[in-house]
Amino acid sequence: MVKRIFISAAVIAFIGLSAYCSKDNPSESKDNNPDSTAIEGWELVWNDEFNGSSINLDKWEYEVNGSGGGNNELQYYTDRAVNSFIENGKLVIKALQEVYTGGDNQTRYYTSARLRTLNKGDWLYGRFDVKAKLPYGQGLWPAIWMLPTDWEYGGWAASGEIDIVEMLGQETRKIYGTIHYGGSYPANTHKGGSYTLKEGTFAGDFHVFTLEWEEKEMRWYVDGKLYYTQNDWYTTNGNYPAPFDKRFHLLLNVAVGGNWPGNPVESTTWPQQMDVEYVRVYKKK
Repeated sequence: MVKRIFISAAVIAFIGLSAYCSKDNPSESKDNNPDSTAIEGWELVWNDEFNGSSINLDKWEYEVNGSGGGNNELQYYTDRAVNSFIENGKLVIKALQEVYTGGDNQTRYYTSARLRTLNKGDWLYGRFDVKAKLPYGQGLWPAIWMLPTDWEYGGWAASGEIDIVEMLGQETRKIYGTIHYGGSYPANTHKGGSYTLKEGTFAGDFHVFTLEWEEKEMRWYVDGKLYYTQNDWYTTNGNYPAPFDKRFHLLLNVAVGGNWPGNPVESTTWPQQMDVEYVRVYKKK
């Protein structure tokens, strides 16, 4: 479990939905279908459409613990079917308010799930598209993000972290995309951007979050709209473009409470869930 203190956000958005082959929009789907897997200029190398009856453990593994994620989070991440499952062609990660004691004898008052592709899906550069609907309410902290597979430049965040999208449950119109880098904690730093919907919320409907990661540039999109570009980072243990020149893997989770979102309040409603319609990874042709 890495230490993620005051993690800004990670948001990226994609959508193979119309778009000229420019940096203002992700590349155009060949058949003009926003949910088509065919993206001009990109080759699909890994995906999960969540069409099966259960979570594909050839692609995902559970992190099971109540350690608080390094952010004083309140949830216990479990591998129970009540916290994560496939329903109607979507992955559901459900946060519950309940008393739960894990195998490590830690007792928490919320449960959730955190899945990752470590050693099942690990990539250096590419395009990452995730279509999801996010939970809401004070204290909810959904995240779609990436961590280094091999930690070759040292502990968090010397080896980097890429946040494709994060949202504070009390601010459902705004998401964040962020990178963490520099030295090992507490000598780390971060940079990021945010995107605010003009109407609707990220909890009320599905949106496509995209990250395009190249050797010396990263770009974040929401529904095909570029909102943040970054090409300036470093690690104390390597030369640019380190630390973002090594393999990373994907993580999906819904945290409860913590340093950044704050804790749930009486008005927070339960259960809450993040629904993921697909995860797609491309390499540039």
